[in-house]
Amino acid sequence: MGDIRFERLFNQNERAVIVAMDHCLFNGPQEGMHNLAETASRIAPCVDGILLSPAMLPFCRHAFNYKGAPMAVVRLNWSTTYCTNWDYHEGATVEAFTPAEALRLGADVVLVSLTLETGSEANDARNVALFRKLCREAKKLGLPVVGEYFPVGGEEMTPERLHASVYMGVRIIAELGADLVKTFYTSDFRAVIQSCPVPVLGLGAARMPTQRDALQLAADEVAAGARGVVFGRNALQVPDPPAFQQALCDVVKRGVSPDEAVRRYHLEALAAQRV
Repeated sequence: MGDIRFERLFNQNERAVIVAMDHCLFNGPQEGMHNLAETASRIAPCVDGILLSPAMLPFCRHAFNYKGAPMAVVRLNWSTTYCTNWDYHEGATVEAFTPAEALRLGADVVLVSLTLETGSEANDARNVALFRKLCREAKKLGLPVVGEYFPVGGEEMTPERLHASVYMGVRIIAELGADLVKTFYTSDFRAVIQSCPVPVLGLGAARMPTQRDALQLAADEVAAGARGVVFGRNALQVPDPPAFQQALCDVVKRGVSPDEAVRRYHLEALAAQRV
């Protein structure tokens, strides 16, 4: 693995918090991310990585240029799976950025997504071929690869169906060469993690009803064995993003209870609001 911080973090059984602000790559301007440079300036220093489009790195360089700053994690492929504004259902995926482009722009780590069960064997095969291509090129450059398994319609699946899809997909991504996997929390997340030979990060997915609920999701993910979390909307679309992110880091990295984290960072008055 090329990034020393990445290698140290995941070789020493530490837990990571990554904040995702790449949503606009698929859906245009989003709440909390209209001015991405400003959003980046409000990422708490305890956060280990920021996920964004490679093209946004030059506009957000200030978030990565101080001692102990988060790693720059950049997304390479573009998939209709994430385009919630449009009625897409086929999970078509294309290469948006090459690993070489990402490295030139300042990436520390790359993320490559994989969608399967799209309804087309040919489309699934193309998605696997693209995943392998980007993974292979990234590793030649010494860039660690986060593989993301995100099934078509994942947020609308029944708990049983989601678990079955994630249980299968996470192992496939590991077998295809990912150094780390990011995916949905499921009804038996421990089984997902135990069947995967590389570290797994749980994502935040849809906005939770309260900030405490979001912290509880993170606590549940790490209790099941996740090596950290990737939160986007739940970490950015809140009244005080740095305070919530510090609470999230305490829950994930230090085992602080969600209730204690809410009290510690004065989130009580905000806990009844939607995040």
